[in-house]
Amino acid sequence: MPFQSEYANEEPMRAEIDAVAGWTLIEFGAPWCPHCIAAQAPLADALAERERSGGVTIAHRKIEDGPGRPLGRSFRVKLWPTLILMRDGTEVARAVRPTRTDDIERALFGA
Repeated sequence: MPFQSEYANEEPMRAEIDAVAGWTLIEFGAPWCPHCIAAQAPLADALAERERSGGVTIAHRKIEDGPGRPLGRSFRVKLWPTLILMRDGTEVARAVRPTRTDDIERALFGA
């Protein structure tokens, strides 16, 4: 699944996220957040580079977060955007407020 441009208004249950097989990148943020907006181009570039290089396919899920949203709280999200890379329902890497493509690649993909 390529880069997703829209945040999902409906958040899945934590059990659903924990049950996902394979690689998933969860992006917590909000469409009006200036930090989230600034991170979109570098994130899209990092995911595209990952695809071009023949790396493992990573599903990208954008989830709108906010006060009282249980999924973000279950991941202890405090700042937006927060990117969480998961494999088979287990967190393996996290990037908070990334601003550059290479920061995302290094934090999430070990590049």
